[in-house]
Amino acid sequence: MPDQKVLRQIKDSEEEADEIIAEAEQDADERISAAREEAEQIREEARQEAAELAENRIEEAREEIEEQREEILAEGDAERETLESQAEERIDEVLEYVMNEFEEAVHAQT
Repeated sequence: MPDQKVLRQIKDSEEEADEIIAEAEQDADERISAAREEAEQIREEARQEAAELAENRIEEAREEIEEQREEILAEGDAERETLESQAEERIDEVLEYVMNEFEEAVHAQT
């Protein structure tokens, strides 16, 4: 009879050990699943943050390019105005030169 009791205790212990192992495996599976979900969430957040940073950098670059464009246009306008002013100042001089050349050409033919 004592052998039956010992065998029963061994069997109960084995069953309890099997339950503990099954619970541990289930717990490990749940932890792994949760860790995978958390890792995916972290990756997605990192992707979104990277996309936002990239968009911010692109916008900053656009603004900088627009500022440079405006400066170049302003410089171009100023240079154009200077050249126009210089050209207008020389109109009388050029007309006089052309008239003198024309007169000399006419006198040379006569």
